Amino acid sequence: MTNEQEYFKEEEATRVRVLSEALPYIQAFANRTIVIKYGGAAMKDGRLKAGVIRDIVFLSCVGVRPIVVHGGGPEINIWLNKLGIEAKFKDGLRVTDADTMDVVEMVLVGRVNKELVSLINQAGAKAVGLCGKDGNLIQARPVGKEGIGFVGEVTNVNPELIKSLVDNGYVPVISSVAADENGQAYNINADTVAGEIAAALNAEKLILLTDTPGILEDYHDPSTLLTKLDITKSRKLIEDGIVAGGMIPKVNCCVRSLAQGVGAAHILDGRIPHALLLEILTDEGIGSMIVASEYLS
Repeated sequence: MTNEQEYFKEEEATRVRVLSEALPYIQAFANRTIVIKYGGAAMKDGRLKAGVIRDIVFLSCVGVRPIVVHGGGPEINIWLNKLGIEAKFKDGLRVTDADTMDVVEMVLVGRVNKELVSLINQAGAKAVGLCGKDGNLIQARPVGKEGIGFVGEVTNVNPELIKSLVDNGYVPVISSVAADENGQAYNINADTVAGEIAAALNAEKLILLTDTPGILEDYHDPSTLLTKLDITKSRKLIEDGIVAGGMIPKVNCCVRSLAQGVGAAHILDGRIPHALLLEILTDEGIGSMIVASEYLS
């Protein structure tokens, strides 16, 4: 046997061993719902995007019920610039006047959503694109802050349409646009939408793909990653200023979903190839997992 043949034999053996070791996790999560908030670098980098899509399709093919929620801030900025509309932010929120809302809806619902649906379909699963308006899936109201326009928050999630789709083998792909009772559209934070959908479905897991390793005790030191913590610890980190800036709404979103019955919430670095499978199908995982206090071991 040549060295090349030995190499390929060893490589094939490794693949088989990895699949065998993943079997208990596949069995544990079969027919369980996992809500994935897709964003950050994993949406912008073509190689990472292909990996995330393959992970989602893999999960669907082995019996897990993935639901994808996405934003699309960078793409929105590109189109605002093309149309000569200035992108403005206030207190970390996109100022969304009527013209900006039109662009947000066009980009999230008409472009980003349909691209993700097409990619998942091409990779071998069955995906359907939705926004909060479809089937009254998400009802919204304004967040109530002055000067930010049509920025909304979730008041209710009607999960019937999502349940019908996943029961029939489809992967719902949901953009974070919804409307109020009068039909006015609102731009809603995608993390928030993912958390509320996970809660409404009593999901096994909520997973947020981000551009950070997870929750760090020292923001400048990746070795201080907290791999597992509970609601109490999470709130204390915010109070102490350790969790700050853009991580605050992400952690709050996780805590809120856990308080409503979600099994576990994860904050993962989407810049790592196959981050989803590494977190779900291995013992150690790669990010931060938050659980309800009474279940922390």
